[in-house]
Amino acid sequence: MENDKQEARKRGMQNRRAVLGDDHVDKAIEGTNELNADFQEFITRYAWGEIWDRPGLDKKTRSLLTLAILVAEGKDDELQMHVRAAVTNGVSVEDIKEVFMHAAIYCGLPSANHAFKLAIPVLQELGQL
Repeated sequence: MENDKQEARKRGMQNRRAVLGDDHVDKAIEGTNELNADFQEFITRYAWGEIWDRPGLDKKTRSLLTLAILVAEGKDDELQMHVRAAVTNGVSVEDIKEVFMHAAIYCGLPSANHAFKLAIPVLQELGQL
């Protein structure tokens, strides 16, 4: 059982670094303390080592779904982080635009408008706009 946890953590760290980048992950690790250590372990093993590692969807599709969900939930910081991650996973500006347009219908115009506003500086920083 402990071996399974270690393997999931290893896969999780590999996925987390591949999708979010070393700088982001290093900052998260540096910010680990007594309060959030269990949470960091949880997201590394389960979110990144189990869910993001499942074979049913490729990382690009997972990124598109994640963007749509974050628009729906209004998770601003996470949306910006995952716009950056989506580009890493091969998502184009056109793809992001289409996700936000689709979200406008199902999540509401203000949510999509806000998502566009949050994505623009990230995409500019990445040289995509």
